[in-house]
Amino acid sequence: MHTAWEEAGWEQLGDGVARRRMPRWDETIGVIAGTTGVMIVDTGATLRDGADLRRAIRGVLGREVTHVALTHPHFDHVLGTAAFAGVEVFGAAGLGELLRRGKDGLRHDAMRHGVSRDAAAEAADLLVAPHHHVHDQLTVELGDRQVLLANVGPGHTAHDLAVLVPGRGGSPEIVFCGDLVEESGEPQAGPDALPQRWPGALDRLLSLGGEDARYVPGHGAVVDASFVRAQRDALAARFGVAPS
Repeated sequence: MHTAWEEAGWEQLGDGVARRRMPRWDETIGVIAGTTGVMIVDTGATLRDGADLRRAIRGVLGREVTHVALTHPHFDHVLGTAAFAGVEVFGAAGLGELLRRGKDGLRHDAMRHGVSRDAAAEAADLLVAPHHHVHDQLTVELGDRQVLLANVGPGHTAHDLAVLVPGRGGSPEIVFCGDLVEESGEPQAGPDALPQRWPGALDRLLSLGGEDARYVPGHGAVVDASFVRAQRDALAARFGVAPS
């Protein structure tokens, strides 16, 4: 029997935890529901994406998103944020300033990847920077559950945030990794990556989640610790980083 999440096109990962792989760029959107709060992890590439996600979550849960966690500053993960008006937004320390001064870059990057000029301009102009800055770790209360936000970067970018959802009733912990981990292709190291520090970020990610956690990449299928470790080793070899 399908759950309400699955009937709405989401993949249920645990009690009150689900994710959707978006259709165009395959970026993962996560949702974590507690009794008094609902967190979305990343917001899509456009305001329309954000609005569609907000409606979809409301349709399943019957209530609104209250918190947004942004895993890193790339257009396909942040440009839907303005669709969540009045919601508390969290990001790694420094992300807010980067987004404020980098709106033109985000707009151009979105257009270069196929977002229409008008949609990219609208989303960039209305972009909401984080209200809360995570320097190390921060616990967010969602009523009957706590979510841990961890600044585990830099690596894929200078502002990589992981989201840890503790397990319930013997179920494993779930870690939303952003693009520190990718399963559907080789990890992308753009001009804002810090490749020499990326393997260390994955070491911190593994320390955060542990051996039994389910790791949710920014793109691709859910993986385990051995996959993350293998990707860490491949990145270290690719960029000439000594083993830890």
